[in-house]
Amino acid sequence: MTRLTAEFWVHAYLARLRFQEIPAFVVSHGDDTAGAVLVKLNTLDGQAIAFQRSFDLMSGERKWVELVKGDERDVDASVQKQQEFDPDLWVIEVEDRLGRHLLDEPGLE
Repeated sequence: MTRLTAEFWVHAYLARLRFQEIPAFVVSHGDDTAGAVLVKLNTLDGQAIAFQRSFDLMSGERKWVELVKGDERDVDASVQKQQEFDPDLWVIEVEDRLGRHLLDEPGLE
């Protein structure tokens, strides 16, 4: 199966969010070709969730899973640790009071 570049996926994701009028922006620009992507959902109430893509070895499917959830400062600290570990990491921040991130929609896995 052909994989999309990280940059292509990020641009497509941001376009989907804009179409739904959900504000989002690139916090950290990772490697254009093979960088991993982390999505931080900021619910604008002091809380946040960071999602990372995971590969299920049993099914062979990719899915988004929660990396960390809670106080936004704690989530930011966890994201920072991930960036120190992986300098090629893309970080996308989504801001939505309703908690919408669209990662569970088809085509974004």
